[in-house]
Amino acid sequence: MATQDPCLLPTRRAVVPAATLGHPLVDLYVEFVASRTRPNTVLATVSDLKIFFGIVDKEPTAVTTQDVLGFLTAQRAPLHEGKEVRLSDGGSGLMASTIRRRLASVSGLYSYLVMTGAVAANPVPRGLATRRPQRRRSSTVPLLRQTRRLPKLLEPTEVDALVRALRTHRDRAMVQAMVLGGLRRCEVLGLRLVDLRPGESRVFIVDGKGGHQRYASISPRFFRSVGAYMETERPAGAATDAVFVALKGPRRGRPLGEDGLEEIVRAAKARAGILHATCHELRHTCFTRLREAGMALEALQVQAGHRSIDTTRIYLHLSNEWLADEYQRAAALIDTGVWEEVAR
Repeated sequence: MATQDPCLLPTRRAVVPAATLGHPLVDLYVEFVASRTRPNTVLATVSDLKIFFGIVDKEPTAVTTQDVLGFLTAQRAPLHEGKEVRLSDGGSGLMASTIRRRLASVSGLYSYLVMTGAVAANPVPRGLATRRPQRRRSSTVPLLRQTRRLPKLLEPTEVDALVRALRTHRDRAMVQAMVLGGLRRCEVLGLRLVDLRPGESRVFIVDGKGGHQRYASISPRFFRSVGAYMETERPAGAATDAVFVALKGPRRGRPLGEDGLEEIVRAAKARAGILHATCHELRHTCFTRLREAGMALEALQVQAGHRSIDTTRIYLHLSNEWLADEYQRAAALIDTGVWEEVAR
């Protein structure tokens, strides 16, 4: 089963076929995960466990910590004989975030098996034990260190070029929802007609990440584009309450899928002649510009739909003007203090 990223599943709470791996213990765990998480989490878990047991060819109850460490080594091995290197971090193996997610899926399985009494202990170690000098209590360091990579942003001129390269009002409205309102790709595709609040300049997100609902404010420019799309492009006989639908082909009038939105952005990026532009980069660009404009971090957290404000704090690092202003303000105070001391 292919790995799917978060927000890749079709919207409208599509029915996902039951996912199994063919082993009673593992399938019971998958059922447990399905009872308490979103469908995309279930698919990711199944994919991760399938990869793990494809490498560690053992019964689940026979897996040891050494097997887990061997799996970790295999995951870190260079791909394609090391001939291909990522420009982002210079690595040639899997991304650290991918490996960490797979280890988390395996650890979740064995925590469940410990809880049910199928195994005595979780073979996935929490980390490597270490003891610092003059400390009695030992601590651990992560099995896999992950460096923080700041997401890429689009410059204002690049955003303008991308929007100009879009060919329909529908496409323009979807991109504006991401770059002006910070909506996720799945949230854009999940918008229903009743979710639009043009008089309030906001939309209702009925099915956000993790199933959480919220209101998100969006510029009136988005609603003007939606209005033009509804008047001139959206098929009159569309039998769906989804805002954004396919405009041609056999799926005409049916909800637009994630592949369709990704292709729209890719094609516009190519026509605009810009190097990078993804749906998530548009979202990051939105929140970075809002932070630079002075939007409070707490308000940014609500707009983004983040459960933790720690996730939102990344926009402090992306907002260059804000950081420069804060530094200049602090440096000015220090300089003033130094000169006052010298004057004395």
